[in-house]
Amino acid sequence: MTPAVSDLDAGALHDTLADLARREGVHQWDLGAACSTDLSVQVDRGEPRQLKGAQRSAVTVRAWDGEGRVGITSCTDLSPDGLALALRGAREASAFGDREDPPQLSCRATEPLEPLERPLCGLSPIGRLLETLLDAERQLLDCHGAITTVPYNGLAERRSERVYVNSAGACRQQASSSASLYLYARAEEAGRRPRSAGAVRLAPGAADLDIQGCLEESAALTISHLNYAPIASGTYPCVFSPEAFLDLIGAFSNLFNARSVLDGVSLSSRDSIGQTLAVPFLTLSDDPRHPLHLAAAAFDGEGTPTGRLPLIEAGVLSHFLHSEATARQFGVAPTGHGSMGAKASVSPDWFVVEAAAGGGGDTGLRRDSASGVVWVDSLSALHAGVKASQGLFSLPFDGWLLQNGERRSIEAATVAGDIRTLLRSILALEGPPVLTPSGLCPHVWVEGLSITGEA
Repeated sequence: MTPAVSDLDAGALHDTLADLARREGVHQWDLGAACSTDLSVQVDRGEPRQLKGAQRSAVTVRAWDGEGRVGITSCTDLSPDGLALALRGAREASAFGDREDPPQLSCRATEPLEPLERPLCGLSPIGRLLETLLDAERQLLDCHGAITTVPYNGLAERRSERVYVNSAGACRQQASSSASLYLYARAEEAGRRPRSAGAVRLAPGAADLDIQGCLEESAALTISHLNYAPIASGTYPCVFSPEAFLDLIGAFSNLFNARSVLDGVSLSSRDSIGQTLAVPFLTLSDDPRHPLHLAAAAFDGEGTPTGRLPLIEAGVLSHFLHSEATARQFGVAPTGHGSMGAKASVSPDWFVVEAAAGGGGDTGLRRDSASGVVWVDSLSALHAGVKASQGLFSLPFDGWLLQNGERRSIEAATVAGDIRTLLRSILALEGPPVLTPSGLCPHVWVEGLSITGEA
C-alpha cells in the first residue's frame, strides 16, 4: 500500500506504533518514513523521449530488545497491519543486533524545532512540463549553428513529506517541494572534436525556474569551448569555479566525518579538532538551513534538528559531522547529519565557503586580468580519480587557460594534487559566494597544481 504524500500524519503514526509496540512488548522503537510524488520529462530534438510519473514511499522501523540490541526492517506499507508486521520483524531481528555498540535514540530528537519556512508548490500538469522543456531545447538549438543536440536534459518536479517518530515522544514532520531543470548541449564543427557543457537550475516549483538563464548559461559555456587548444603539461596557478571546488570538498568530506574517523578511513583523527587544516582566511560550514538552500531539511534521519555547523573556522578544523552513535563515542551532541540504520551513516548536507571574520581572502586576483592561469570549471570522474583515504586526486576537467584575461578552452587535461596541500595553498577567494546545487562558494584561487595535457 503506497500512501499519497498528503496521507502522512506524524501524530497518527506515533499513536498507532505506540499501541502496536505495547502489544508486542517493545519498549524502545522509532520510525522514519518518506513519501513523494515525482514527475519528470526528457526530450530529444523536438520529440518527447520520456515522460515519467511515480509515487514512492519508504518506511524504516527499528526496535530494541531488553539487552539494548536493535533490529531494523523496511517496508512501504503504512497501514496498521503493515506497521505491525514491520515492528514484529524488527523485534525479531534485534536478536542478531550489535552487542558492542548498538545505536540509541538521539538525545536531541525531542528538542523543539526552529521554524523552517520554505515555499510549498503544487505539481504542474506533465503536459505543461513537456511543452516547457521542448521550448527550452528549441531555443538552445537556435543559439548557435554548431549546437546540434541537447543529449542530456530534464525537467522534474517533486512533492515530498518526511516523518520521524519514536518511543521517547519525538514527532517530526516536514513537507517540501522542488523543481529542477538540466540542459547539457553538444556542439560539433567540421574537423573538430565535439564539445559539451551544461547548466542546472533549481526552484521550489517549475513556474519559478530560471529557464532563460539556464539555456543561456548552457549555450555560453558550450560555445566557449569551441575554440579549444592543447595545454602543455606543468604546474599552473588555478582558479576553481564554485561548483568544482565544492565537488572537491565533497569528495574529501571524510575530513569532517566522525563515522569515517572511527572506521579508520578518514584523513583526520580523533585529535584533529583544533589543528590547522587550511589558510587562515578560509571558513567552511555545513548549513542545511541556509535561506538559499531550497531542499533544506529540518531534521536528519534520527530526528536530530539540523543547523549551521562550522567545520573549518579561520583555517582551523573546528567540528566533525556526527550521528547519534558517533556523537556518543566522542562525548558531544549529535549534529543532525545521521541516517536511520543499524549502523547510521554520516553525511554532509550543504556547504558554505566564505572568508573568515576579518577578511584576508581578497588579494586582488581577478580572472579578467590573469595570465598563465588555469580556470577549472567542472571536474569529471570523481568516483575513479579520487583516493579519499589518501587525500590524492587526479581528475579530468573542463576549463580554460587565461591569458590577459581572455580565456581559451583547454582541449583535454587532468588536474592533480593533494587536498590537504590544496587547502593550505589557497591564494584568494574571488568575488561573492555563488549559489550552486551543493552549496555557496566564491571562485577559489590555488597557488599551483599539476596540470597534465593530452599527449
